[in-house]
Parts: sequence; C-alpha cells; structure tokens
Amino acid sequence: MIAKVQYKISSSDLETILALSRTGTLSLASERLGVDASTIFRNLQRIEKGLGHRLFDRSRSGYYPLELAQELAHFAESIEAQLEQARSLTQTAPDQVSGLVRITTTDTVLHSLLAPELKTLRGIHPLLAFDLNAGNELVNLTRRDADIAVRATRRPPQHLIGKHVGPIRVALYSAKKSSIKKFDNQIANEATWIAPDDAMPDHPSVVWRKKNFPKVTPVFKVSSVLSVAELIGRDLGIGLLPAFLANTRTDLQQITEVIDDCQTELWLLTHTESRHLRRVSTVFSHFAHHLKLK
Repeated sequence: MIAKVQYKISSSDLETILALSRTGTLSLASERLGVDASTIFRNLQRIEKGLGHRLFDRSRSGYYPLELAQELAHFAESIEAQLEQARSLTQTAPDQVSGLVRITTTDTVLHSLLAPELKTLRGIHPLLAFDLNAGNELVNLTRRDADIAVRATRRPPQHLIGKHVGPIRVALYSAKKSSIKKFDNQIANEATWIAPDDAMPDHPSVVWRKKNFPKVTPVFKVSSVLSVAELIGRDLGIGLLPAFLANTRTDLQQITEVIDDCQTELWLLTHTESRHLRRVSTVFSHFAHHLKLK
C-alpha cells in the first residue's frame, strides 16, 4: 500500500492565505498580490485539496478564515515581518531608517498633534515615507491595513500593542468674537449648535448633547470635529471640542468647564508583528515620547 504524500505548504501558499485573510475577498487579495482573482481562487482550491481541510467559509460578503487559516496567517505575518527587516538591512546603511509607514488617525489628531512630529521625523529620517489615512472609520490593524493607529478610545483592543497618550478633555466653545461668553440652559436652547453628523452617532460629544439637551437639533452637521472647530471659529454657532484642538486656536473661547462625561483617551496602537519592523518601531517610539495632550 502506497502512503499518501503529505502536502508541503509553500511560502507562496502562505502569501495567498494571508492576503485572503486580510482582505476577505478574491478581488482585493488579487490586488495585494498582483495576480488575477481567478489565480487566487485556483490556488486556494489547490491548497485546501492538498491539506484536506477547508480554510475559509464562503458567503456573499466574502471569505472568512477558519481556525487553521488564522493560524497559518499568523505564521505568514511573522515571515513577512522578518523578510521586511532583512530587506531593510540590505537596502540602507545601519544608521538609516527607510520605508513606508502607514498611519491611521482622524483629521483632528493629524493636524493638531501628528503633523509637527511628522516634520521632525522627516528631518531625522529623510528616507521615511508616510501613507496617512485621516478618517473616522477604523482601519483594521489586525489585517495590517495600517502599521500605526492614533485613536480615541476607552478600550483599546487587547491584541494590539498600545501606549496611552493621555485623556482627551472636552468643553463647549464659541467664537472669540461671539456674544456668547458663558453657557446655561437658555443659551443651550437658543444658540445655534454645530456638531458631528450621523456618521458619528457614538461620538462622546453627540452622546452627551442628546442626553443632556434632547430637544436641541444642530443647525450645522459636519463630517469631522476639525470642521466643527472651523465653523465655530467663523462664529456660526457653538459646539463641543477637544481641548488639545481648541487650545491651538486664537479664534475660540471656552464657555464651560471641562465636561467629564465627554472625556475619552488617546491611544497609540500597533500590531504585535509590526512593532518589530525598524521603520514602524522608529515612528512608534518617536510618537510615544513626543505626543502630548494639552
């Protein structure tokens, strides 16, 4: 009787599994690997047949990695990180740090906190480049869609490596030239409010306003907290802002004390595999030491 030859998984097999685990679709996995979606599909069929196990659940929403695929993707990430470290060592001098670092944050944090530090980093490490995703949606670090996240959250994911930057304190502001110098219930009901739009229903400022002033309907709804600050500065109304943003501007005035119920925390986050990459660890370490909330 001839024994069945055990399937030997290859590095390219692991690449396929990792790309599909991260993206969840054949088309996005094919973009990452630079091959046709049909090639990804055939490769997956071959791998699953060779292993004798299904690796992914298929549905209309895409491909969901089963336990074996998740474990294999973890090994693939380790190999990917080690290869990237090796390439970095061969491409630059020992004292130089180079490569692309992908950062996800909000436009408020980017412009108020990160931009000055990015300028400093470029001065120290001119071979570094940055891909900056500034939006309210949460880019998935687990799938390595970004290397570093700088996000406001009360509960950072346990599987990520994190550095607590500090508390984000929030108060109500009006324009410096506004006639509104203090805040009370009458002002709350008569003033024009500016607030984040319905894309951010769980934003602490939105939750606080709805809880304490349920009859207030904002006249201006915008897609970012930075836009809230811009419109307040133009004397279009009042709104809630993080102190670290408002304190950098001369066109705003604080009209309440800090509102404890609105407070959240700023975290610097990265993936466990990414932290070993020299380019990522360099940027992460710089932010960890220099990002300060006022």
